[in-house]
Amino acid sequence: MRFKSATTLLLLSTAALSGCTALPNAGPDARQVEAQATAKVTTASKPQAVGIDYALVDLNKAVLAFVGDSTASSLAGGFGGGRGGAPSLPLGVGDVVQVSVFESQSGGLFIPNDAGSRPGNYVSLPNQTIDRAGTISVPYAGRVRAAGRPVEDVQREVEDLLANRAIEPQVLITKVSSRSAQVAVLGDVRSPSKIELTEAGERILDVISEAGGLSSPGVETYVTLQRRGRSATIHYDHLVATPAENIYVAPGDTIMVDRERRTYLAFGASGLNGRFDFEESNLTLGEALAKAGGLLDSRANPAQVMLYRVVDKDFLVKLGVDVKRFAGKTVPVIFRANLRDPSAFFAVQKFPMQDKDTIYVSNSDSVETLKFLNLLNAVTTTAAGVPSDAVATRDAIRELTR
Repeated sequence: MRFKSATTLLLLSTAALSGCTALPNAGPDARQVEAQATAKVTTASKPQAVGIDYALVDLNKAVLAFVGDSTASSLAGGFGGGRGGAPSLPLGVGDVVQVSVFESQSGGLFIPNDAGSRPGNYVSLPNQTIDRAGTISVPYAGRVRAAGRPVEDVQREVEDLLANRAIEPQVLITKVSSRSAQVAVLGDVRSPSKIELTEAGERILDVISEAGGLSSPGVETYVTLQRRGRSATIHYDHLVATPAENIYVAPGDTIMVDRERRTYLAFGASGLNGRFDFEESNLTLGEALAKAGGLLDSRANPAQVMLYRVVDKDFLVKLGVDVKRFAGKTVPVIFRANLRDPSAFFAVQKFPMQDKDTIYVSNSDSVETLKFLNLLNAVTTTAAGVPSDAVATRDAIRELTR
């Protein structure tokens, strides 16, 4: 009877204390947060579910055959320009040109009769800038459209316009400076600037070099090419190692060189939890696990090593997955590695990591069982000490109500 009374007192005192705001607490508990919310947005079927659809892919030989294709972006594939000659550089608005007119003998339109003391039968007109209308002015020929045309075409037109007035005229147009044929190199380079292109043709790495080269480590650097509303990004090391990606630049291009700290997260039963830097350019899943301290013998389930990543739909299509249920162009995927299989250690050494990947190592079933047994042990120990706990609780209530 005494034990029953003590148990009843314990239950009543616990109920009283549960509503008491005088007890120490770091902040509101989950019930208070939910109860005082003005509006709640939850999943109807599963109130605690996030509601993101994902695919589960077991890491095996078939997956490794396609995973490399999904990790490398391409400039050549998006823009071309890696093969053949350099792109032509027509005249453009803002270019400064010099026009020289040659005549076959003196006494013509431009060369006076006393030309014997001259160095040659030609005259050079003052430098002029191609105006916003895209034209230049040549005496006795008038306004001539130049922008968007090769130098040779403009020369021939001026010659034709002067043919009836000058003696066998020959025209030479020289670019003094080319403001229309420039590319902007910005970001993590030593000297961000506009680079003037030449007829020889400049490639991506050429203009980066002219801008002083990288000011950040190559392994953390990405190069983005923007051209006429389109853009493509490539890792700098991949650009250097793949000559086909080092394409020609074109007038008006913008090249952004950005340093991006590449990291991944590790959670669960790994030796270390937190955010880790790649440091190397080709980090694999096996190396990432090693950087995170490997798997804990006392907790980890080697068969449930999971990597979270968002991939393109095309990757899953190659694996034969029906992607109709997934909206958008990308799909959240969990790659699962079974490290109980000895051959899986070869697979994780070939599986490349990507920036912002998340690794999660599950606890083994035995760990969960041990947690449950510890809980049972705590409950039985508490039951044995109920009478003394009830007295202590009664005294605590008296102290609070004084």
